[in-house]
Amino acid sequence: MTDFNLNFKVFKLPAERGRWLLIPLGTSVLLCLGSVYSWSVFRTPLEGEFKINATESLLPYTIALVFYAALMPIAGFYIPRIGTRITTAIGGIMVGTGYILSSFATNIETMTLTYGVIAGSGVGIAYGVPMVVVAKWFPDRQGLAVGLTIIGFGLSPLVTAPLANSLINAYSVKPTLQILGIVFTLIILAIALVLELPPQDWHPHRHLFAKSQSIASVAYPTNLFRSRSFYGLWICYAIGTAIGLSAIGISSSVGEETIDIDPRLAASSVSLFALFNGVSRPLFGWLSDRFKPHYVAIANYALILTACVLMVNAKEGQVAIYVVAFCLFWFCLGGWLAIAPTTTLRFFNPDNYAQNYGIVFTTYGVGALLGTLVTGRIRDWFGFYTYAFYPMALLAIAGIVVASIMLKHDRSS
Repeated sequence: MTDFNLNFKVFKLPAERGRWLLIPLGTSVLLCLGSVYSWSVFRTPLEGEFKINATESLLPYTIALVFYAALMPIAGFYIPRIGTRITTAIGGIMVGTGYILSSFATNIETMTLTYGVIAGSGVGIAYGVPMVVVAKWFPDRQGLAVGLTIIGFGLSPLVTAPLANSLINAYSVKPTLQILGIVFTLIILAIALVLELPPQDWHPHRHLFAKSQSIASVAYPTNLFRSRSFYGLWICYAIGTAIGLSAIGISSSVGEETIDIDPRLAASSVSLFALFNGVSRPLFGWLSDRFKPHYVAIANYALILTACVLMVNAKEGQVAIYVVAFCLFWFCLGGWLAIAPTTTLRFFNPDNYAQNYGIVFTTYGVGALLGTLVTGRIRDWFGFYTYAFYPMALLAIAGIVVASIMLKHDRSS
């Protein structure tokens, strides 16, 4: 086994070195998929073009997140069966097709179908593959490797939001969707060719002894749905995503309406928020490897609560408060997108990671649906977004309670 591990090559390099190249490649795939987080840049021009309100303009984004979450568990079961390459290619083609078809939409219902259902499904199919690949290649550094990979999804608006904004200013919304669809498809298909799992018997040389020493002492719940830790993780993840996705969907709008900043500055601020969303992923992955998950979750909720308090008290012209608060919102959502997969690896059998995290990830769709629809409805009822931060604060407090009680290792079946 040792000779095999030493001689196996990845990108013509020894596997322990070559495997590191899979992280930036996976990050690039997720960078394309994460463009869904740039939806707030499209909302204002679409509201004018389609003559729709705030709730309606959130529909494509909301439905995209719901289908993204719904397809994750399905893709998780098929990744071991049809392979990582084919799964990634299918997802990439669907994302590109959804964007391209959206460029022909003449109303919000059609846009919801093309962008929400088709592109959102593609994101859900492809999203889990880079994480599964790096988790298998890095059994010795799973939290860090997964966190570094999913940074692409969080940092995506840092690239795609200003890019989309520039294209919209130059060509309008619909040609922009077409251009992005073509580019994303080509990039994802190219990288799909090299996203492969390691051979079954391969392990990092330094990990061989540790694996043989510890494997007998590790016990996992035999039934995911009878595990307290599963429900604790599911509920905590739902709360974190409901708050984070709601905040992301209204980032530019809050800046323009509540703080009264220039629309271009509001769009540009999304790039700064995305930086915090990306940086938090490897950080929270690293923290989740080293500390008990409920401690990490409580710290995350405390930051969310701080952001809510800031925005409840924010007034027109207080740009600094707006920036700090939304940096925290995006930072904490990125944190949950690292806490959840790392905790899944820690609490449940890593051999079934694709399926397990797919099931855990269903909570993302619940959080997206409830959070974004309630936020949009509050805006329509009251005429501004300030009251949306009150239920967010209550959810953060509830999350602290649930994490303290339920987000703990449960070895029972």
